[in-house]
Amino acid sequence: MARTLAMTSGHEPAMVWHTETELPKGTDLVVVPGGFSYGDYLRCGAIAARAPVMDAVRSHAAKGGLVLGVCNGFQILCEAGLLPGVLMRNAQLRFICRDVHLRVERSDTPFTRGYNAGQVIRVPVAHGEGNYIADGETIAKLEGEGRVIFRYSSPDGMIDPNFNHNGATNGIAGIVSENGNVLGMMPHPENHVDADIGSTDGRGLFAGVAAHLGNAA
Repeated sequence: MARTLAMTSGHEPAMVWHTETELPKGTDLVVVPGGFSYGDYLRCGAIAARAPVMDAVRSHAAKGGLVLGVCNGFQILCEAGLLPGVLMRNAQLRFICRDVHLRVERSDTPFTRGYNAGQVIRVPVAHGEGNYIADGETIAKLEGEGRVIFRYSSPDGMIDPNFNHNGATNGIAGIVSENGNVLGMMPHPENHVDADIGSTDGRGLFAGVAAHLGNAA
């Protein structure tokens, strides 16, 4: 993730340790990356969500600052109350590690302005608990407010249960907060940005964020 941020923004990201209580001055974007924080004990992301630095992340988001959580980062954002819902065990109870296709539902957010609405991108997933679940009222609100940003799809953009790799409700792969400044997603766009290793479909997300922040400066 750090390499991708440096490559796409031209700036080296500052690394923040979980026991810190403040973000670096002038922070524009907070990224909570993937991994296995605390070994996924208790629940995936539950312990990390209570780390001291998360108060600073919540404060940053409350002020309109951008926050991106990928994979375990998405789980942490949900456990921290920055996004609704939870990530449960995959429907087949197996760890999934493969490229998947996502349909971009909107192109008018800071995170998706580098794509076109309806565009299909190919990025990898690597998770055992990526099955997004929320109560019916929350799902209806997310759908009604257009806060579902990415869905698992077929290569041609069809929303089909056969391509819903982890069983997520409505094929949900990524959602944003009410203000649109916090994005959580299970797939890893940062892994598909370098032509030397194949697909560069993840670049659009980081290019969009860089453009948004450049215009806001």
